[in-house]
Amino acid sequence: MTITRTIISLSLLAFLSACGGAGDSANVPEAQPAGATSADIGAHVIHFSAQSTDQLPPEVARNYDILRSKNRAMLNVSVIRKSDSMPVTAEVTVKTVNLTGQLKNVTMRKIEEPGDVVAIYYIGETAVANRETLIFDIRVRPDGEEKAADVRFKRQFYTD
Repeated sequence: MTITRTIISLSLLAFLSACGGAGDSANVPEAQPAGATSADIGAHVIHFSAQSTDQLPPEVARNYDILRSKNRAMLNVSVIRKSDSMPVTAEVTVKTVNLTGQLKNVTMRKIEEPGDVVAIYYIGETAVANRETLIFDIRVRPDGEEKAADVRFKRQFYTD
């Protein structure tokens, strides 16, 4: 009886190890740490984000003439003066490439929303493919500043 149990136990153990787990050949994407969403450039802080436009509520997309789609990415940039936490206007230009070096056209446009404090931000859109990683090089020169500041970040997009 002991030999039979030993053989059965070893057989089960061999079977379980043959099934394995994720192993080296599994295609499991590695979790990535969240990237920065702002950069301190002295007297100002630049806030930036990129997301697929299908995540926007339909009313927001309609109000700002943005095409909602899993295959479109939107870049949002705002510049805040540190001394009083007020939004400021700025020259904002963006150069965007994917990991193969293909240039992606992103033309930024200024949005101003009235309120107690006028919100000022800049948005731009571009097409994206599934699992495409975009590298955003943002150049910002806040009004009243002589020098521009550069910010770089990357995001991967999933369309499936």
